Amino acid sequence: MHRDHDAELLRDCKKGDRQALGSLVRRYERPVYNAAFRMMGNPDEAADVTQTVFLKAFENLDRYQPKFKFFSWIYRIAINECIDQLNRRNRFEPLDENPEATARGPVDVAVTGQLGRDIQAVLMALNEDHRSVIVLRHFTELSYREMSEILQIPEKTVKSRLFSARQQMKGRLEEMGILSA
Repeated sequence: MHRDHDAELLRDCKKGDRQALGSLVRRYERPVYNAAFRMMGNPDEAADVTQTVFLKAFENLDRYQPKFKFFSWIYRIAINECIDQLNRRNRFEPLDENPEATARGPVDVAVTGQLGRDIQAVLMALNEDHRSVIVLRHFTELSYREMSEILQIPEKTVKSRLFSARQQMKGRLEEMGILSA
């Protein structure tokens, strides 16, 4: 259903139909933003990435190949944009001069949402390849085949990266005392 409707909207977009463009943005803005947030770990950066993704997508509509699902194509743009932004950020990000400032006491751990923040921190510590498979599988609930299309890697590689990423996350969560070994 979405695929046929997307194809129709994309045809209209190529003809300059602004309503069709608006429909595609409304349909995919939230999922793209959520994926970007999980990759970037910052709501403002995720919003910037989301805006850039849609600009790039619509500037390059002539490159879209209808044999692929539109969401696979736009997610691929999103993941690439996140990786580019992270690489730029890492080149210019200063080292934290006060590591004690991140230490947590018992009261901090009890604060609502702490587990979510801990999981996000562990996710952000993964390299981009591992983070992207976790985000696509667990936060956007894509199939291995869809992930393979988006990341442009074989399904076997998707499964291998996902296994490694889960192991790394599990190890870090155990180190933090969030999971028991």
